[in-house]
Amino acid sequence: MMNHTDNNDIILIVEDNDVLRQGLIDMLAFEGFKVFGARNGLEALDQMNVVNPELIISDVSMPLMDGFSFFQALRNRQEWVTVPFIFLTARVDPVDVLHGKNLGADDYLTKPITRDELVTAIQSRLTRMRQVQSAQMQQAYQESLKVMANAIDQRDPLVQGHVDRVVDYALVLAHHLGWNEQELEELRFGAILHDIGKIHISEHILLKTDPLDEKEWQEIRMHSTNGSEMLKDIPQLAEVVPYVRHHHENWDGSGYPDGLRGEQIPLGARILAIADAFDAMTSPHRYSEVRSLEEAMDELQEGAGTRYDPKLIRIFTIAWHNGEIFKIAASLRQMA
Repeated sequence: MMNHTDNNDIILIVEDNDVLRQGLIDMLAFEGFKVFGARNGLEALDQMNVVNPELIISDVSMPLMDGFSFFQALRNRQEWVTVPFIFLTARVDPVDVLHGKNLGADDYLTKPITRDELVTAIQSRLTRMRQVQSAQMQQAYQESLKVMANAIDQRDPLVQGHVDRVVDYALVLAHHLGWNEQELEELRFGAILHDIGKIHISEHILLKTDPLDEKEWQEIRMHSTNGSEMLKDIPQLAEVVPYVRHHHENWDGSGYPDGLRGEQIPLGARILAIADAFDAMTSPHRYSEVRSLEEAMDELQEGAGTRYDPKLIRIFTIAWHNGEIFKIAASLRQMA
């Protein structure tokens, strides 16, 4: 077995047999883990007030507090609910095995066990824990970005729900294009953050009821550039920055900020242009009339080949006829 010398994972061994406990500690320390030991459940709980293990290996039959009671006490503490827990015991009675698994333990291993078997089980549980943590962090990260983006919407109550609708319209197009999960995730972030640069637009302009003058329009048009500048130094959002910067480019090159045309415009930005425009046309604005869904659909089709990618408009039209677009518009407006 390879010695994992760079491993910083902390493992707690709970075992009343001193020789066996020390043997497990030495074995796992050789594999590169940081290992602590306890003689029973009560001692382990005391240890955990000082040390936060990434994984626990516990015997079942122990004095003062056995393994089953220790596991239940552990899961009653919010901060320890997700710590992977492996029973390692000589108790092979099917009733005991079933009880351990029914409690929710991650694994139930029986002695004797080889080093390879134990280390493989540990690595498997640690890998799964990291996958869950990564998914949770990704979800929290996405929700944080959405809160920040929605805070911009909330500056103007008339556009409430805009971010959610743009996300869903964009994802409909991407699904029709067969995008994979990573591409969909990048597009989702791009849709959430497409208007993040509006945080720099003054309240006076956002809430103005009279027509905007050229200087005010120029400030609004800066939001795509400002947004991309805000995000450019965040490594996790590198793929999203072009979507934010270019979602107001036009297929014929008449858009902003860089006058890109055709397939020079990133595909994700072309998708967002359609999703953003459709929702903008069908949402209340202080300086333009609200169009019906049908009128907005007609306008998108009229703009195919000038403002919008004609292939994407054809796909959006298919989604329209399938009822996907109407379903999004109806459900999210009810929630807004």
